[in-house]
Order: sequence, then structure tokens, then C-alpha cells
Amino acid sequence: MSQPAPNGGEVIPRPEKTPAALKAALAVVAADRLQEMVEGQSRAMAEAIDSGSVQPLRNFVDHWAAVVEIERFPGTSQAYHRANYLANHAGTVAECRRRAIEVAEIYRTAYAAVTG
Repeated sequence: MSQPAPNGGEVIPRPEKTPAALKAALAVVAADRLQEMVEGQSRAMAEAIDSGSVQPLRNFVDHWAAVVEIERFPGTSQAYHRANYLANHAGTVAECRRRAIEVAEIYRTAYAAVTG
């Protein structure tokens, strides 16, 4: 479970972009997603071996850095999960699309913050 953030700020500082640091950060801000991360790391490793490229590992690290970036800010996390929930429970295609765009925008912003 995440800790309350003082003055609505970050729960934890931005971790280094290493699998170990991201896993430790995820354990604080979104422990329920640790198994998903471990499974993703295994898939990325297998893909890297099969392809002879480190790109799957880079993609894995960048994705989880973005997830942690979202989760370490309670307001951002709440907005992201709310939009995702509403997209999945929308009554119309238009509403689903609008909420999915919100989800994508939050993710893109977090991804840009950790990769750019």
C-alpha cells in the first residue's frame, strides 16, 4: 500500500531505471502489480534472448518506470485508475474512447517524464 504523500506530492522519489530499483519502488506504490512485473521481466528476457537484442529489456524498463511514475503521485494514480475503470465500464463507445484517451495521455506524460 502506498504511503500518504505530504501536500499531495510524490509518495517516493523517482527510482533509478533498473529492474531492481523499479521493483523496490513498485513494492511501495503498487505492490499488487509485482507479479505482473516479474512475469513481464521473464517475457522480456526470453524475447531478448530469442531476438538477440536488448530492446525488449529497454522496453520493459521504460514501461515499468512509467508505471511507477504514475503510481508515485497519488492524484495522478487516482486519475489514471479512475479513467481506466470508467473506460472499461462505459455505457457508450464514445465514453469508452474519451476515457481511454485520458488513460493514454496520463501514461504518455509519465513515459515522457522517465524517458525524455
